[in-house]
Amino acid sequence: MENNSPNEVKITDIKMPFWSMVMFMVKAAIASIPAIIILWIIFAVLAGIFGGIFGGMGRF
Repeated sequence: MENNSPNEVKITDIKMPFWSMVMFMVKAAIASIPAIIILWIIFAVLAGIFGGIFGGMGRF
């Protein structure tokens, strides 16, 4: 027999020491710095492209 009913899991608590949680948050913040730099570069390139395309439209 096959049981097709979904199993539900509810997490009610995570037991983690305070300083361990602090170190995890610091590591997550440090790990996000390269992602922010990459996104900044992508947006700068896109702004340059769209600025070059649409920048001279009002001059004619």
